[in-house]
Amino acid sequence: MEPDPAPADSSTDRLLAGLNSEQSRAVTDPAQHLRVLAGAGSGKTRVLTHRIAYRSAVLTLATERTLAVTFTRKAAGELRDRLGRLLPGSAVHAGTFHAIAYAQLRQRWEERGVRPPELLDRKLGFLARLVPRRRGDSTLALDVLAEIEWASARALEPGDYEAAALAAHRRPPLEPAQIAGIWQDFADRKRQRRLVDFDDLLRLAARDLAADPEYAAARHWRFRHLFVDEFQDVNPLQFRLLSRWLGNGSDLCVVGDPNQAIYAWNGADASFLERFDEHFPGAASVTLADNYRSTPQILAAANAVLAQGPRPVVRLVAHRPSGPTPTVRAHDDEQAEASAVARALRDGHRPGVPWSQQAVLVRTNAQTAAIAEACGAAGVPHRVRGAGSLLEFPEVKDALEAIRRSPSLEIALADLAADVRRRNRRALRADERSPGGAASDAAAEEPEQGVPSDEPSASDRTDDPATDQADADLAVDDRAANVAEVVRLGHEYRSLDPTGGTTGFIAWLVSTLRNEDAGSGDAVEIVTFHAAKGLEWSIVHVAGLEQGLVPIHHAQDDADAVDEERRLLYVALTRARESLHCHWARRRTFGTRASRRSPSPWLEAIAAALGAGGTELTPAESARRAARARSGGRRARPASSAAGLEGTDRDLFERLRTWRREQARAADVPAFVIFNDSVLEEVARRRPGDRSALLDVPGIGPVKAERFGDDLLGIVAASP
Repeated sequence: MEPDPAPADSSTDRLLAGLNSEQSRAVTDPAQHLRVLAGAGSGKTRVLTHRIAYRSAVLTLATERTLAVTFTRKAAGELRDRLGRLLPGSAVHAGTFHAIAYAQLRQRWEERGVRPPELLDRKLGFLARLVPRRRGDSTLALDVLAEIEWASARALEPGDYEAAALAAHRRPPLEPAQIAGIWQDFADRKRQRRLVDFDDLLRLAARDLAADPEYAAARHWRFRHLFVDEFQDVNPLQFRLLSRWLGNGSDLCVVGDPNQAIYAWNGADASFLERFDEHFPGAASVTLADNYRSTPQILAAANAVLAQGPRPVVRLVAHRPSGPTPTVRAHDDEQAEASAVARALRDGHRPGVPWSQQAVLVRTNAQTAAIAEACGAAGVPHRVRGAGSLLEFPEVKDALEAIRRSPSLEIALADLAADVRRRNRRALRADERSPGGAASDAAAEEPEQGVPSDEPSASDRTDDPATDQADADLAVDDRAANVAEVVRLGHEYRSLDPTGGTTGFIAWLVSTLRNEDAGSGDAVEIVTFHAAKGLEWSIVHVAGLEQGLVPIHHAQDDADAVDEERRLLYVALTRARESLHCHWARRRTFGTRASRRSPSPWLEAIAAALGAGGTELTPAESARRAARARSGGRRARPASSAAGLEGTDRDLFERLRTWRREQARAADVPAFVIFNDSVLEEVARRRPGDRSALLDVPGIGPVKAERFGDDLLGIVAASP
């Protein structure tokens, strides 16, 4: 039985000092079950550790009976370090789900005199023997493993896979029944050889607790106070284990942010956080919305993206001083984009300030090579973080081995390009088999409404219109995109050294990209959106903000997947503390061919929020943009951008569009960064006569009124 709470004293005052009202409430709330909805930069780790320390100080928690669950070893270490400073000598146990489950099982096996099975930590090679070989496809086993891990995370068994995959609109690399058979064979072989993988650890730990009430009761007594970080990332198998760890007298505190739920593709289920009170009736909830990381301008951009989907549970409120307005820049192609980013990184470096205060964030690993190459050319120290160097990916290793075996570099690159096309045709066929399969890509490639300055010229297109459309899909498969990047680099090498062969290319490639992982010295970090979660930098460049990358191509026919892509961009934007720069390319090369690109549908919302001084969108405008963003930005271009205007109002609208086109070209930005069509339409309809009337037009704030007000009022005054 726990002792009665002790009265607050100077030690508890110390633990509450510096907390805002909601943080203080989260630390002191006496609820048995508590959910803390903690937005980005709101101090969630501080709240979590201070709640443990506070409850220890008031004697409602014994640290030796406390278990803190995190998703990474680094997070567990940070939590222990902070608790060590708050509670010297504390005995809180902290670790990941897998580490805690493994420790539980080893203790159980020892108590029962059972020889522990061997841990299979590299299961791809083991599984590969069970997967049929398919010519020209070296990554089939990896794709099958991804399906098995997705199903395992959802606490499924092999017999459940076929129906679950169909219901979830999965696109497996083999027929679902075949995947289920391979999975069953995989499970049988592991049992025969007394092997367990990481997912087995969670499953077996939960099974033991369910099967033995006496053992479960002892476990509940051992750990009565449970804390879980990043609760939006919990998957059904982890939640099952957590539920078994909880006894009747246990208390639970979870911390998470539904706006940062970006792992549904891997089995995570944010509904455990969102519907916490349904799983734990009577639970209390506290929301932390005060952001202490980013400037108001950065949060205006991030909140604008968030507003394009369902109403956000947590909307961040800035508490830092004002900073520079984030920028949105268009570039001719990915090489120009990479060079511009590298120059900006070099120019943004200041004496005495580490290079590591700057980062470049990208959606896919295939994008990192061009940026790393440009950084090297500009003398910017850099490394790729998280996903690993392009050279370390299995499909890239296979591609380099194929190049070594080829009689010539030209033949090798042609064969790899053909392999990329085969991979993507398979992915696209899988899209078409799924409900509401891939719609016409012509719509996705239509220029955005209100971006007339970005219409590609004939010279921007490839010779074959059918190929031009198909190449837009070369980012369908991430692994194919990685191989396509090798092909692109191969052609770049041939232009530098026309007589160079396969050996020369591989040596050049390794020397060019090896700096991506050049140790732990001071360097700019090039990071994928997913790998950036939990990190922050003073200056952030977000590159490749184009339709097909943000949102990723294979997500745009699934509203839930598009919402996850939107949250992923939100995560990327909120990594910046002081300066944020958004980039996109009008053309991007995949393998051997260039494809014309359109800006991400969310760039318009970012530009509108920043241009209006961070003010809120009108409800009608929010609804229109949300509908568009939820569909991935794909829509047919309307015959007229202002069908409701007639006569002289329509003539004025067209003059305003012409002016906007000239401004966009002069500034080298997308036209919507100046104004979108709905704003110009409203100007044509209202015909404002002075600055005050101009500020009444939705979408025109003080910043844009100051910058463009005289031009707009002059055009209106000159119009009949």
